[in-house]
Amino acid sequence: MERIQKALALLKASHRHLPQSLLGQAIDYALGQWSTLEIFLSDGRIEIDNNLVENAIRPTAIGKKNWLFVGAAGAGERSAIIYTVIESCRRREIDPWAYLRDVLTRLPHLTNRQIQQVTPEAWAKEHRAGATSKAS
Repeated sequence: MERIQKALALLKASHRHLPQSLLGQAIDYALGQWSTLEIFLSDGRIEIDNNLVENAIRPTAIGKKNWLFVGAAGAGERSAIIYTVIESCRRREIDPWAYLRDVLTRLPHLTNRQIQQVTPEAWAKEHRAGATSKAS
């Protein structure tokens, strides 16, 4: 790896490749990410890629493309909010349908100050505490 780093540094210093060229950009990117690469090399627990994150956001990225031309300017913002809520539920191992059904039923009766009680995180804590008390 040290040899690769030195070779990249020599290529950059030689000025044989314009910084704006694809190779020049690749060299700059590799050298700019080198400290992160060294962390990966020193700790085998660190993933070399971010495939888990990429796979988690893939449905959102596909949805953005599919719903790009929904018909109203505010549709994109509303879609982003819904995708955020659903992904937030998934990350907390909450069934999005159960969460939305419960929260949307309760929402008309809540004050602005009570909204914090129905965020996915607060909702999960409340329901896990309820499940624990029912089990005991």
